Amino acid sequence: MISVGIIGGSGYTGKYLVRFCLNHPEIEEVSIYGHTTSGMTLHAIFPELVNQFKDQVILDSGDISLKHDVYFIALPHGEALNYVPGLVGKDKVVIDLGGDYRLNDENVYCEWYKINHSSPDLLLSKTYGLADYFSNSFYQNKLIANPGCYPTATLLGMLPLVENFHSNIISASTTAYSGTSGAGKSGKSELSLSEMGGNVRAYNVNAHRHQPEIEQTLKQFGFLSPYSFTTHLLPVSTGIYATTTVFLDLEISSNSIADVYKEKFSDSSFVRMRNVPPNLRWVTGTNFCDINISVNKNVVVITSSIDNLIKGASGQAMQNMNKMFNYNESTGLLTGALNVSVY
Repeated sequence: MISVGIIGGSGYTGKYLVRFCLNHPEIEEVSIYGHTTSGMTLHAIFPELVNQFKDQVILDSGDISLKHDVYFIALPHGEALNYVPGLVGKDKVVIDLGGDYRLNDENVYCEWYKINHSSPDLLLSKTYGLADYFSNSFYQNKLIANPGCYPTATLLGMLPLVENFHSNIISASTTAYSGTSGAGKSGKSELSLSEMGGNVRAYNVNAHRHQPEIEQTLKQFGFLSPYSFTTHLLPVSTGIYATTTVFLDLEISSNSIADVYKEKFSDSSFVRMRNVPPNLRWVTGTNFCDINISVNKNVVVITSSIDNLIKGASGQAMQNMNKMFNYNESTGLLTGALNVSVY
């Protein structure tokens, strides 16, 4: 049995993370730490959890106890830098759900996040926790960088193809869509119902912070071709939908591609290969990633969908903890713990 500390448990992602931890049979204690919510109770922040989980007081994130075995950090970028080095230095398992440790190069981090990295030595001594792609033996470091939501959907869809056909790829592009909860819980007028209802728009074109994260991982699997990544907002609260088009220098059969993906994900608890492009509603409220592959001669179109708050954040974080401790990776994630609205 283990003890868990959640730093930043009052946001959308934190809500799911709290519930997953409280449902987990191997977690005997969960403490929640916050800043503006310090001193408030769990039920006051999340009234929907009343009569489901015992109430507790949110502790001060300025006074983190070192008694826990695992620390989940669900904070905006830049803030995890204040906690991670000290916790890792105390030999604690740390799973950072933010972007502070995903990139390997401090200069790339500074360029895209506009912050100087204060612990660059940890960037190369972390595990990039794309949970459905790597086996338990991959988890050799106490610090796990939880992938972003867009990278999770995009990479799970692309990597089997890239790993097997990278030398044949001429170019690739991803057009991806997100629900408004991806921007966090703080109020922003451009994300309000009156602005987004019945509306779709591109944002951060050629400037989304998840692009270098995707490119970094693709390159590790041999991808060196031109790549573009464009993001859009959907008038829904949750979900990620990514469509990637890959151009090859040879014609390829649907069966050969299907065999590659079947072999890679045959033992996966949460990747589902679909015969048709997935619907977003098939995955919202779950930790699944649904993927479809369509082939037309030398053009491969990959569609993938996830829930950005679960598979793209807290659910994958729980998977990473399970793999780190050699628990079944679905523990705590298939027990009815997902039915929590973000509102």
